[in-house]
Amino acid sequence: MSLSPPGLDQSTLTRSAPRLNLGRTATPAQIDRSAQEFEGVFISQMLSHMWSSVEVDPVFGGGPAEETFRGLMIEEQGKAIAKAGGLGIADHVRRQLLLIQEMQLQESGQELPQ
Repeated sequence: MSLSPPGLDQSTLTRSAPRLNLGRTATPAQIDRSAQEFEGVFISQMLSHMWSSVEVDPVFGGGPAEETFRGLMIEEQGKAIAKAGGLGIADHVRRQLLLIQEMQLQESGQELPQ
């Protein structure tokens, strides 16, 4: 069995990636949440690369359990950083999602959800 480096591996990222609701019925609150989740995943990936060069500490046991915990810790740190304001990525994603939704609704002649 091959273990991935500490942090999120590709399958974890795929499972935990936000489900962006680009449908015409997405509310601004849903778009805000999706943008924040996207930023959290992005930050987690950055943190995972940072932690990949740090060896597990044998004082605390090391091994696969610590590597697993580290991946979970990194994921939660990414979420916490995004929730606290993050890097500003969510703001850009939110604007683009709202713009896409507005263009789709204008093309179909519908009104924006409140």
